[in-house]
Amino acid sequence: MGFWPKIHTDFWGILFLVFCLAVFIQLIYLLVFGLRLIRYRKPVGSSSLPPLSVIVCARNEEDNLFKNLPAILAQDYPEFEVIVVNDMSVDESKHIIQAYQKQYPRLRIIELEKNRHRKFGKKMPLTIGIKGAVYEHLVMIDADCYPAGNQWLRKLVSNYADGKEIVIGYGPYETEKGFLNKLIRFDTTQIAINYLSFALAGKPYMAVGRNMSYTKKRFFEVDGFKNHYHIQSGDDDLFMRDAATKKNVAVDICPESFVFSHPKQTWGDWVKQKQRHFTTAPRYRLINKLLLGIFPASMILMLLSFLILLFNFKWWWIPAGLLLIRYVLYWIVNRALFKKLASGDLVIWYPLLELIHLIVMPFIYYSTDRREPDKW
Repeated sequence: MGFWPKIHTDFWGILFLVFCLAVFIQLIYLLVFGLRLIRYRKPVGSSSLPPLSVIVCARNEEDNLFKNLPAILAQDYPEFEVIVVNDMSVDESKHIIQAYQKQYPRLRIIELEKNRHRKFGKKMPLTIGIKGAVYEHLVMIDADCYPAGNQWLRKLVSNYADGKEIVIGYGPYETEKGFLNKLIRFDTTQIAINYLSFALAGKPYMAVGRNMSYTKKRFFEVDGFKNHYHIQSGDDDLFMRDAATKKNVAVDICPESFVFSHPKQTWGDWVKQKQRHFTTAPRYRLINKLLLGIFPASMILMLLSFLILLFNFKWWWIPAGLLLIRYVLYWIVNRALFKKLASGDLVIWYPLLELIHLIVMPFIYYSTDRREPDKW
């Protein structure tokens, strides 16, 4: 009967159609989300630069505060304060902050004394920092992070225009030797591509707490972290779930707005970090969970159906050609995206890292203990 009747009537034909559907879904994601981020050009921002309160929550971060506070305090910005919420530290953090206060009058400290009855986590100290902030516009950064340069605040805050109440930035990890570093940076870049492109598509679902900004008004309109205070993580993504709309979120991916962090050094530490982040994923909006879940599911379906088709499919060269087209297009688009997001050196590794990432992530996700942890 020829090719098409067989496609519709036997197992191999149905499997081929399943494979084609999976490839189609993969390409739709590339067109709708990936290309959107490539084409994105930052609109003309607000000409005014509102005064800012930069909030840093720290617990036993003496080394990081010593290294990173000067870069935060040396921003080329007309009016801002830096608040360090020193959360029950038992190291020399307090003395380091006090020493810097003599050099930087805009540096403030909020000291939280040890309290065994208080839940651990960032949400309480961050809320206290927000309540203690002098200014309406807030910027969040972690103690173990440093801005790309002294234009960080200018670039990030210039996005407050046209009714924007939240600005989400990007936080890459430092480049180091070793495969683990490559996988960590691939994971971070891939997640950034997702949340930044979703926000541009009007489906914001997360940000990174080490590089984001929002207004006090919006924070208190949604009662801060009240809806998820019992969960250790979520000061960024679950806050976005409650506070973000399709129109009030802006993104910034210019290199001057990046905030860098030192990556984990061992597989065990990185897995624990990922497991902590995964505790919030089940609480995303249903539409975002579906959009985030369909992509890896379609990729797994694409690869499995292709491998099976190779065994006994007469026209094996057709799925092979389609799979090649998919990988070439993804390589081209992600080459541009990874260069935009300070990960251009990973492009040559892209197919391998994508496959390993696809295999590793489900194991980490389903091994996550969703009981409340007892430390930061």
